[in-house]
Amino acid sequence: MRIGDRKEFAQKADPLTCSPDTTVFEAVQPMAANNFGSIIVTDGNRKVLGMMTERDIFRRLIAKELDPKTTKVEEIMTTPVRKARVDDNLVDWLRMMSNERFRRLPVVDENDRLIAVMSQGDFVSYTWPELLGRVGEMAQASLPERINPTFMIFAILLYTLVLVWVVSRL
Repeated sequence: MRIGDRKEFAQKADPLTCSPDTTVFEAVQPMAANNFGSIIVTDGNRKVLGMMTERDIFRRLIAKELDPKTTKVEEIMTTPVRKARVDDNLVDWLRMMSNERFRRLPVVDENDRLIAVMSQGDFVSYTWPELLGRVGEMAQASLPERINPTFMIFAILLYTLVLVWVVSRL
């Protein structure tokens, strides 16, 4: 499934952005007000230059005892930043984010301008219904026609409950 195919993609809030010369203190204000964990650093054409996350603030500002009112975002931002396109495969990006341990992914258009920011949580929540549907399809395909998968799940749950009850009585 493509990132842009999800109906939720169109409903994403506009990403927070700032210029590289914004002070960390100025950039943190909208992050705190909107409960965002990151802000995307862009140029005047919304091209992604970097990203400042809560982790960047912790490790590169606070740990080094820098002043947030004089430190520029460009001094502590993460760069380069991985960027996706709306036509990219959602599951491929989820795998890459998990393997490479990053949680936020800017999505850009064909001109490399920022459209949205997807989080690893967004991808996981978007893929759960699809994953469950595929598990059901696979179970249906691998079982004889006479066996109902819903009945199988119910039977397993019932067996588990009985087993727990018996063990707790011992």
